[in-house]
Amino acid sequence: QVQLVESGGGLVQAGGSLRLSCAASGSIWAGNIMGWYRQAPEKQRELVAIMTTGGSTNIADSVKGRFSISRDNNRNTVTLQMTSLKPEDTAVYYCNTKQGMQDYWGQGTQVTVSS
Repeated sequence: QVQLVESGGGLVQAGGSLRLSCAASGSIWAGNIMGWYRQAPEKQRELVAIMTTGGSTNIADSVKGRFSISRDNNRNTVTLQMTSLKPEDTAVYYCNTKQGMQDYWGQGTQVTVSS
């Protein structure tokens, strides 16, 4: 089992910045993927940004140039730095790790961007 604990999030005005952090514990595989998804009200959960242990990334077009992802493989942490936030970025953000065929999720943290 893997546990994911998120921190960060909150309320920010449009154009502002926030940072989300996630720490994984438990049975961590060496070749995992860690990252972030988000779900806005009445919308499906969508990928925001993910990163492999080797540093390869997949970042949603909607946040490219504004959000960046980083990770510390030794500490099993992943961070999402969000800048130039827009009201449409408002959502619950979930930390995720994929290990083989198994997905693990954090409890989610609310990000609200006011206009």
